[in-house]
Amino acid sequence: MMETRVPDWLLERLAQGELPDAEAARVRGRLDTEADGPARLDALIRANEAILADHPAALMGASIRARLRLRDGREARRRPLVWAVAAASPIAAAVALLLLIPADPPATGEAPLDEIRLKGMEPGLQIHRSRSGEAEVLPPGAEVRAHDLIQLSYTAAGRPYGAIVSIDGGGAVTLHHPAAGGSAATLSAGGAVPLPRAYELDDAPRFERFILITSSAPFAVETALAAARSLAADPAADREPLQLPEELEQTSILVRKTP
Repeated sequence: MMETRVPDWLLERLAQGELPDAEAARVRGRLDTEADGPARLDALIRANEAILADHPAALMGASIRARLRLRDGREARRRPLVWAVAAASPIAAAVALLLLIPADPPATGEAPLDEIRLKGMEPGLQIHRSRSGEAEVLPPGAEVRAHDLIQLSYTAAGRPYGAIVSIDGGGAVTLHHPAAGGSAATLSAGGAVPLPRAYELDDAPRFERFILITSSAPFAVETALAAARSLAADPAADREPLQLPEELEQTSILVRKTP
């Protein structure tokens, strides 16, 4: 069976020098089999260097891998944060959020890290909010305010492909993962995986609802976006499911906006 394309999360760890030598060599070998593999790695390294050159204060934090894990059966509820580079977005400002939680060591053996299916688990989303320099887990239905900084994490539970979209109380739809349209992102396995950026909530009223769409096969991101746009116009957008093809799974988490 052919291995899948090296996922972005694994490429990022390689570019940041976070993989053990043996795993790094294995990933580089996989990249060499891809038509654009070496170019992807080179572009990511150059982008990281450019960010650090423009934002020297982020140099120390940029070497820390953003990982949120459920460790020893306990929920990682509060952790110190390092905030780094700010960036603009049509819907909300985005900043790189680096949580000081060490990455779990990569799995050994021949099974690719991104192809492990976790039995007995279901895909899901988790939201953390920055509060006084710590990461606070928000339960479903939690109250949030405009300008709160939040971090989304997903648990793939072995589903190899996915996308994350959101609908707010003003009817706006936002794509959170992957960063651009096209094909669904390749998801990583093994626990809660934070997205590369945190988001500053805007002043949309009533709610923010984040939806994770997963599949065992690649799918077009536009399929998820079109379903989200259709639902966003419905008064029941805070609770009804997306109308998706049956082969796509979905799960969501909603937070309530307060003035």
